[in-house]
Amino acid sequence: MSRAAGRACRVLRSSPIADYRFFSEEMRDTTCHIGLLCQWVAPHHCKRMGENMKRFEGRRVLVTGAGSGIGQAVVARILDEGGTVAGVDVVETGLAVTRERAEQAGVADRLRTVTADISSEDSVRENIGGAIADLGGLDALVNAAGILRASHTHETELDFWNKVIGTNLTGTFLVTRQALPALLETGKGVVVNFSSTSAQFAHPYMAAYAASKGGIQSFTHAIALEYAKQGLRAVAVAPGSIASGMTSNPGFPEGVDASLIGKLYPWIGEGFAGPETVAGVVAMLASDDGAFVTGTEIRIDGGTHM
Repeated sequence: MSRAAGRACRVLRSSPIADYRFFSEEMRDTTCHIGLLCQWVAPHHCKRMGENMKRFEGRRVLVTGAGSGIGQAVVARILDEGGTVAGVDVVETGLAVTRERAEQAGVADRLRTVTADISSEDSVRENIGGAIADLGGLDALVNAAGILRASHTHETELDFWNKVIGTNLTGTFLVTRQALPALLETGKGVVVNFSSTSAQFAHPYMAAYAASKGGIQSFTHAIALEYAKQGLRAVAVAPGSIASGMTSNPGFPEGVDASLIGKLYPWIGEGFAGPETVAGVVAMLASDDGAFVTGTEIRIDGGTHM
């Protein structure tokens, strides 16, 4: 390791919020080769990131919620790293945007878009089952689809509750169940589910959402152990303080007590992070770099709940 790289390593280890801009060009170039700077500090600033990291070449990945927000960012990240992706969403216009961006990036030949309602057993069986068959198998599943709704719990209608639970929790179950045979066939399949900080920390007016995300977290633990001896890994991510379409307008009801909502601003960074931040973590977990991670959840919230 060169003197510059050694200095970079010492600075990075001693300061977890080190600013990439403080490093010289020599240090950036040198440390990229040893794989430290890109992973520890603002990887979106490093031009070598996409060029060197092709962790998904030859791998088939299915991503739900692919038409917007974090799911769309995950699709872009997996494609950028060489993977073949089936992007699933219930909104066709969102999938059209995902495809357009893939075309602009020159990777649309490795993207299939699939319209499906993940809360419908028939839709999952027909459309997602067909997508897996078209891929010729499956190496990783990313269950990013979900909805966020808010209400006073004492005013919550059963249809409201069932819609949130049906999309978030039941949808995750249905898609995972459909994908498991193909994932197990590889001997090293991966499932990345989407929980939330609301599963562990009180988020008022979001009882249905929190219950669904807590259920996803428990579901992830269960399948991680059940299929561990067959080579499957299952892990959940718990985003918080992420700027995405779903979080921009949760639809708080009238009469909300703002003092109960608590601290939502992250301790690090300059505000809410973008979907790409979560996509980077998902890519790591779904790749061989996450080979020793299973049966747990990774919180991505900028320290909001510290």
